[in-house]
Amino acid sequence: MASKNNALKNLKLKLDFNLKKIKTFVNATLSGNGKTQNPHNKIVLLSTFIILTIGLYFFYVFHNDLEQFNVDRRSSTIGLTFVIIATLLFIYKIFLFIYTAYNFYKYKAIESVSDNELPTCTVIVPAYNEGKQVYDTLMSLAQSNYPIEKLQLLSIDDGSKDDTWDWMQQAKQTLGDRVEIFQQPENKGKRHALYRGFNLGSGEIFITVDSDSIVTEDTLRNLVSPFSKDEKCGAVAGNIRVLNNKKEILPKMLDVSFVMSFEFVRSAESNLNSVLCTPGALAAYRRSAVFNCLPEWINQTFMGQPSDIGEDRAMTNMILKQGQHVLFQKNAVAYTNVPEKYPGLYKMFIRWARSNVRENLAMAKYVFTDFREGSKLGSRLLFISQFLRIVMSYPFVIFMLFFVLTHPLLFLGSTLMSILVASSFAVAFYAYRYELKESIWAYSYSILYTFALFWITPYAIATANKRGWLTRGLAEKN
Repeated sequence: MASKNNALKNLKLKLDFNLKKIKTFVNATLSGNGKTQNPHNKIVLLSTFIILTIGLYFFYVFHNDLEQFNVDRRSSTIGLTFVIIATLLFIYKIFLFIYTAYNFYKYKAIESVSDNELPTCTVIVPAYNEGKQVYDTLMSLAQSNYPIEKLQLLSIDDGSKDDTWDWMQQAKQTLGDRVEIFQQPENKGKRHALYRGFNLGSGEIFITVDSDSIVTEDTLRNLVSPFSKDEKCGAVAGNIRVLNNKKEILPKMLDVSFVMSFEFVRSAESNLNSVLCTPGALAAYRRSAVFNCLPEWINQTFMGQPSDIGEDRAMTNMILKQGQHVLFQKNAVAYTNVPEKYPGLYKMFIRWARSNVRENLAMAKYVFTDFREGSKLGSRLLFISQFLRIVMSYPFVIFMLFFVLTHPLLFLGSTLMSILVASSFAVAFYAYRYELKESIWAYSYSILYTFALFWITPYAIATANKRGWLTRGLAEKN
């Protein structure tokens, strides 16, 4: 008995020590202060200011040309058609923004329920070529403020080629019976690793966490509380922030983008019970909802090829199709690593965009049917918004190239002016919720996306049948 008590005491000391390390790491990551600050950040921000200033100047100088350009377009049948379509799309975007803002204002995260009300949970952590980060992920999960007897922790190595399995074994040695680890005989993909976890898990709720994510103490209990309050809730999306944003430039931009995507857009979607994607980094699913679609999910194909990407969006789509609610919990936070270099970034976006194309086609088959009780208008408007964004990607690129060739300086000025106006809301939103100095990265991100990532959606449409994760190799983990 004494030896058992000593073992538990040693385990607690190890967990407390690791928790302090994780807290220190997360705080340092989010603050972006200290010696790790990249001196190039100031250069990028200064360059962004200069670029936007030049854009304003060009827009001012060539505003007469813009008026003449519009007159010329209106003087021809094709031009008039373009102006009408552009005007209608602009009105629709304004309406959609107001509608989103209204639903964001109405949204409230569900507060954590008591320990007695919390359901039993199985947390599944798939890992591939993750190295030491999987150990930190498991340590943060073990420190969750969740009843131990209600929490099952599983981690599955998907045939990694690095030392991921060694770190999982180290976590097992530290945590003992609190974690179960498994190893796939070969790399089969994240979907198959999760599938194994779903079949091994015993919890009423499945929680999926990426192996490069860190959660806070209250994340798990906040994430699953909606299941106790809403019997129609089939899935819950967590709130994702960027972990590695203390030095590199791209993660700083993505952190601002994530705040807009999750805390503004998904908040609005949640008020409509129709969050379109529960992120792989942190999501929760009701057991019955998962097993209702598990055979279809694991055997999903697109154009005759097995689907090995977009497992999170696919699962969300299939749960929405069941008539279940899909919600977002702003108070359930996970910090995850994102690409730090351009190649990793565009590969990640291509994977997301291909999944978006596929799942919008799947959603089109049921969203206008009587797929659930209650209002379906919100789900349909969200689908239309996604659909229009995909459909208009090619016309947008064609028009952009035409504008570049015929009025290059006018194009530059009007585009940068549009970025300044549109991104100012993101800047204000982030600054209000977090820090003003970090919010300015919204302008830089918009410039990057407009000029260096505009091709992602058209390319994803043309290659939607392509397979492959694109990232997660030994040399490129992000």
